[in-house]
Amino acid sequence: MSELTVAEATDKIYESLQADNAEIDKHIAGLKAAMARDGVKEAVFDSTRLPQNNRSGRKMMQAYFRQRGVTVKFAE
Repeated sequence: MSELTVAEATDKIYESLQADNAEIDKHIAGLKAAMARDGVKEAVFDSTRLPQNNRSGRKMMQAYFRQRGVTVKFAE
């Protein structure tokens, strides 16, 4: 796996979410590695780009990513 930037890894996650979570765990691992490499503590997502843009969907995403070691925040 080539080294992705945090922005590239985040874009891959958006694509995966749009494709019914295809390979989401692989993309989360890539994001986690990019965050560790860049010293970023939390991933920031634009909630308007999420397929499930409601409180329940955001909380589910945060919980799923947290189980995989990634803290998720949403841009205002």
